[in-house]
Amino acid sequence: MKLLSWNVNGLRAIVGKNFMEAFQSLDADIFCLQETKLQEGQIDLPLPDYHQYWNYAEKKGYSGTAVFTKQEPLSVSRGIRQAQHDQEGRVITLEYDSFYLVTVYTPNSQNELARLNYRMEWEDAFRAYLEGLDRKKPVIFCGDLNVAHKEIDLKNPKTNRRNAGFTDEEREKFTQLLKAGFVDTYRHFYPDTEGVYSWWSYRFKAREKNAGWRIDYFLVSERLKERLTDAKIHTEIMGSDHCPVELDITL
Repeated sequence: MKLLSWNVNGLRAIVGKNFMEAFQSLDADIFCLQETKLQEGQIDLPLPDYHQYWNYAEKKGYSGTAVFTKQEPLSVSRGIRQAQHDQEGRVITLEYDSFYLVTVYTPNSQNELARLNYRMEWEDAFRAYLEGLDRKKPVIFCGDLNVAHKEIDLKNPKTNRRNAGFTDEEREKFTQLLKAGFVDTYRHFYPDTEGVYSWWSYRFKAREKNAGWRIDYFLVSERLKERLTDAKIHTEIMGSDHCPVELDITL
């Protein structure tokens, strides 16, 4: 089974570039998007082989997620069942016979860490949500988690130490996810690989210089570890400030 996740940074904009070509060439069984920046009815995406599920933020042109899947799920839910966290369209959960699939767009802590306190509340609530699912059946979750976990996961760790996405607090919350029984699939296969990132700033020719961050992930329940076959980061695919990440798994 091939799963893809991509923060498209505005779906309408990227559809005007190369989205359909990339989507068709990747040919995923399940394709998850973050930061769609849409309201309902603002786009008509003809994907005849896929069921489409959307979660929209209440604020226009902001956040938002989507999942396109070839196999119809048993059930679909949006959000994490907590009103204070469910207004920004950040989570979609699909239930299948043997697993849950969750896509997430984690809140950014923002400039001067203006939203770090909220981010910490979100992290605890989202982790509790995942643990609740995991008690029922294994979980695969993916998306833009807005954190580079280790120094190996970004080009300039020392100068970014207290910047959003690389604070000690955010990194510790990611560590807590792993301790809760989840596996970072890319690092499972490539524990020491350096210089492979999934996001680059639009400033300072960052992508050209490969001055990036790995902040887009697939994580799975520990008991799915033996079913993993590969994890990839498609740095060659342009169109957004993020590139797609992939998980291959036998289910």
